[in-house]
Amino acid sequence: MEKPHYYLDGSVFKVITDCNAVKSLLNMKPSNRHMLRWKIAIQEYRGNMTIVHKAGNIHKNAYGLRRWELPNTPDNPAYFPTGSEPQIPIEGINITDVGTEFFEEVRESYKLDKNYHILTSLLDKD
Repeated sequence: MEKPHYYLDGSVFKVITDCNAVKSLLNMKPSNRHMLRWKIAIQEYRGNMTIVHKAGNIHKNAYGLRRWELPNTPDNPAYFPTGSEPQIPIEGINITDVGTEFFEEVRESYKLDKNYHILTSLLDKD
């Protein structure tokens, strides 16, 4: 409800859902924190919102991308032939040669850290 708040705030609108529990959510005592969060989220729209239940088999456009999967055919832009490996192009390779001076500086910097000595003494006990 956060993303469409800009459009919904102050407007009269109708929510058509295939979840019957949403319709009764405003009038019930939430049984868990998840339900309470939903109730609080829609509470501010209570006077302007009408919730209508529409059965899932009738409500064909609900979650269209999740419910109506596209067939895995060459017509589908996301077509992936079964049994083949994806061809992912390598865009670039970056190789860095770090000299021994760098690693020596890292080793020396540990010696300056006050917590390093505490950590090494604890590790040496085992």
